[in-house]
Order: sequence, then structure tokens, then C-alpha cells
Amino acid sequence: MARIVIATWDGGGNVPPLLGIGAELERRGHAVRVIGHAGQAATVAAAGLDFVVYPTARPFTSQRNNPPWTLAAAWAGADLGRDVVAEADSFGADLVVVDCLLPGAMAALHAAGRRYVVVEHLFDGFLPKLLKGPIGGLVRLRGVRWADGLANAEARLIASVPSLDPAAGSLAPNAVHTGPVLTAAPAQPEQPTILVSLSTYAYTGIRATLQRVLDACADLPARVVVTTGPVVDPDELRLPENAEAHRWVPHAELMPQVSLVIGHGGHSTTMLALAHDLPVLVLPMHPMVDQPMVGAAVEQAGAGRRLPKKSSPARLRPVIAELLGEGPHRAAAARLGAEARALNGASNAADRIEALVPNGVRP
Repeated sequence: MARIVIATWDGGGNVPPLLGIGAELERRGHAVRVIGHAGQAATVAAAGLDFVVYPTARPFTSQRNNPPWTLAAAWAGADLGRDVVAEADSFGADLVVVDCLLPGAMAALHAAGRRYVVVEHLFDGFLPKLLKGPIGGLVRLRGVRWADGLANAEARLIASVPSLDPAAGSLAPNAVHTGPVLTAAPAQPEQPTILVSLSTYAYTGIRATLQRVLDACADLPARVVVTTGPVVDPDELRLPENAEAHRWVPHAELMPQVSLVIGHGGHSTTMLALAHDLPVLVLPMHPMVDQPMVGAAVEQAGAGRRLPKKSSPARLRPVIAELLGEGPHRAAAARLGAEARALNGASNAADRIEALVPNGVRP
């Protein structure tokens, strides 16, 4: 049995892949502990994993629209790095699994001589853009070399579909696609159904975008299910007769009964939709994150469309109607869904981790 610490942060779609890998490792008999921000406690508990809060790192929550300097301070903070190393020492960890957006943790682990693996819960092709962009610049100003942190990892496990990733043909020597961490099967809706979900993170304009989508769907022959997350109160939305809104319903429960997903381009939500053979309309909520790249990849693959988040109901409606119907977009989504399911991401990632730790053979 190995002892493994998972270092995460309170983001949103970054969390399920790491928890899925942790749950698979624990199922195989390894001891797993997650360290993260206070707001993640319930999510980690639901995954059945042990959890501790960063004892000294500055508090952080995804329920605010955090500016780039706040993100950089959280991701690259020396306080967070010290907490991860201290927890690894206290737990007697053989290996630390680190979210790819925590370069401060990578730097601290390397300085302490501790071995770690990075989980990339996004396209590997997005990381160079992130490192060269404003947040990457702010990280460098804090004296943290993000690229070095990635290069010093024992392995970089990319929880994505290779055929969608722009970097698939040019990975670093320590990087490998292990596949999305999810459980899915082709959806079988009893009636045309649209799932609308625009992130649990507090991006600017979510409520207005949701309303425009609802207005666009008002006279379509389909059931519309909106999940607002903690950021938007469902009572703030004007619902047409064919729509219902909920703060939260597990997407894994909804998607088997869905015909189309309208999302923000969050990697985890998009991969889960495709794994159910569902086309996706992507409305990126922020230009600095990976959502525009995810939307472009889905559109290029023929499995959906990407439109600006401020698109009017008149512009949205014909695109939604087209994607709701039959056409080549469904075959493209099904091809990607088969690829995502075949990769078995949690098991693949756990295999790679087991190869790096003592007593890594499955019990």
C-alpha cells in the first residue's frame, strides 16, 4: 500500500478528475488524503476521501469573480506550497498528486526533494498560452517558474481526449494522455431535452447569458433543464413554459436523458457531455481561460458550435435548433464519446501512479 496526498484548489471542473483518480487509488488499497480549500470539504467527503484544509494558505473561493492577481497569489503562493509539503511529511506520503494550476506547490515539493505527479484537467495545448498570458506573468513576478514545475514532475497525466487536444502530437517527455476521468454511456433521452449549465465559478455575466439562452429556447419543442450552481439564484431567471431551473443536479444523472448540452466550455463538463455522445454548444464565459479553446476544438471536430456569450436569442435559436436535431454533429459527438469512454481515465491514471510508488501493485 502506498500513501498519496492530492493537492487541489477550490475551482470547479478541476476538482472531479483529481477526486476520481483518488477514489480509484483508494479502491485499489492505497491511503489517499486530499488537501484543499475549506469550501471543498463537502465535495471531497462525497467522493469518500479524507480531507484537510490548508492550514496557513490564504483562503480562496470560486464563489467570487477573482481577478488574475488573486488567482496567481492562490496558485503560486509560498504559503500553499509549504502547507502541501508539511502535509506530505505528516502523512508520510510516497507521492503527491498536484493540480496543474498549482505551480507554488510544485516548486515547494521540488525544493523539498519530494516526488510529485501533475494532473492536467484541461488540454495540454492550453498550458503554454496560460503560462505566457497575464496570470503566467503574475506567477513569474512571484518568483515561481511554472514551466520548471511541470518539467520536474515524475509524470504529467492529461485527463483529456487526445484527438481534441491541440498538443497531442507534441507532448513533453513526461506527459501522457490518460483520458477524461468519468463514467458514461450513450444518452437515451425519452424526449428532446436540453441541459444548460454555465459553470459553478463566479464569472461575470452568467445570469444574463442564462436568460438569453432561455429566451432562445422558449418556443423550441424540447424540455430545457438549467443548473445554475451557487452563483445564480434560479428565482432570478424568467423561465419559459418548457424550462425548469435548479441550483444543482448531478450532471451524471441528467446527461443520460439529454439530447444537447449548452455550456461554457469547461473542460470537465464538455468531456462528460461528449462521453454521453452529446453535441455541445459552447458559450465561453472568459477569454483568458481554456473555454474558447475547448469550444474551438469541439466545433472543429464537428461535434458542436462555439458562439460568444453575449449572442442574442435570435442568433442562438437557429444554432440550438440545428444541434438539437439530427445531423453529422451527432456522429461526430458519438465518435468522440467512444474515444473518451475507451480511455478509462481514472484507471489509466491510477496505473501510471502505481508504477511510481512503492508497493504499487494492486492488492
